[in-house]
Amino acid sequence: MGVAAADYDGDGRTDLYVTNFGSNRLWRNLGGGRFEDATESAAADDPRWSVPATFFDYDGDGALDLFVANYVDFNLGSHTICTFGSGEPDYCSPKTYRAEPDRLFRNLGNGRFDQTTDRAELAAEFGNGLGAVPADFDLDGRLDLYVANDGTPNQLWMNLGEGRFENRALFAGAAVNGRGEAEAGMGVDAGDFDGDGDFDLYVTHITGETSTLYLNNGDGLFTDAGTVAGLDAPSLAMTGFGAGWFDFDNDGDLDVLAVNGAVRRLNRARSGAEAAARAAAVSDHERRFGQPNQLFRNLGGGRFEDVSALGGASFTAFEVSRGAAFGDVDNDGDTDVLITNNNGPARLMVNVVGQDNGWVGLRLLGGNGKRDALGSLVHVFLDDGRTLTRRVRTANSYASSSDPRVLVGIGAAGVEDIRVTWLGGAEESFGPLSTGTYHELRQGQASQ
Repeated sequence: MGVAAADYDGDGRTDLYVTNFGSNRLWRNLGGGRFEDATESAAADDPRWSVPATFFDYDGDGALDLFVANYVDFNLGSHTICTFGSGEPDYCSPKTYRAEPDRLFRNLGNGRFDQTTDRAELAAEFGNGLGAVPADFDLDGRLDLYVANDGTPNQLWMNLGEGRFENRALFAGAAVNGRGEAEAGMGVDAGDFDGDGDFDLYVTHITGETSTLYLNNGDGLFTDAGTVAGLDAPSLAMTGFGAGWFDFDNDGDLDVLAVNGAVRRLNRARSGAEAAARAAAVSDHERRFGQPNQLFRNLGGGRFEDVSALGGASFTAFEVSRGAAFGDVDNDGDTDVLITNNNGPARLMVNVVGQDNGWVGLRLLGGNGKRDALGSLVHVFLDDGRTLTRRVRTANSYASSSDPRVLVGIGAAGVEDIRVTWLGGAEESFGPLSTGTYHELRQGQASQ
């Protein structure tokens, strides 16, 4: 179903946690292109239907812990038969089945995990989990966790310290949409799109529901701002899965991508030459479920415009997209996207726009200097007065894992200073680093 990629054992190599319908797998990276199955020895399995997983250091001890969200209690031998209007088998609502509890594993630092869901108080509430993203939503220095659920209220697990969490989603305005309705949460990402230093949320939903932009008011409280932003109407006809904040044109403002593909069969009435051409060009699967992907440019002032046409043929194609992973594949200074499709080819979308603007790339290494400092904050101070805030993360989108490097577009501005707030609270300034290249920043080795 999905993957989380991070160095859980601190040896400098990226390991993989793969979620499945059934037992999950933790693949420990041995180097040299080889992996070993460490699921049992690490005590990291969950035999239920898991979808998203994320590594994050929730207790600040320097070791990456693991969160796994589960979907529904589904059994191939006794499942419910749901049908389309014509009587053909079709998608079943997640409400047809019982939701399954999520699971939190604490990293003990010796290659093993301890299942701490109950002690962390995450077992009290759960839904049909499909998306999960960690971030410090109330800016108290501790990583919180947001879980997007399919058809049930989302959770906003605020980190209380001492290994405990509290779900404040309903109070914070992030459990349901502005109309008070629980929606079909699929993909999710957290990013500071409005440049105010806190992290906002974008959650994709099913056809007939709008994807939701949760605007962070600065104290961990959110407002449904999708209508004002111009993101509601374009998403209404789509079933969104993978999603992410990224600055595709490197102007310093975070844009947003949603990749789409239906789960309910679509009725597309076409006539004449259009119908014949369409039938010849796509498979029956694409005809019934395919939808175009969407790219929205940040215009500033809390507004976006649909610029999907800039994405090329793979944005106008009717495919059944699911996962989306973000990273600079060709190291040219802009963010590329890998999109996976249900019953179709993967698409590597190579960015040919962003490299024309200014940028600075950063890889942050904390602790022993080997592990990516997931959760740490980067503040880039520009000579045009802007401060850009980014977080080191791999977990976002839908069941995907992205490049841990921080790529910051700066447009035509210059960099006056780069400051890092490491997870745990230590702050360092690395000065005005050169642009147009990547830098490796190690905790404790700053110039000041």
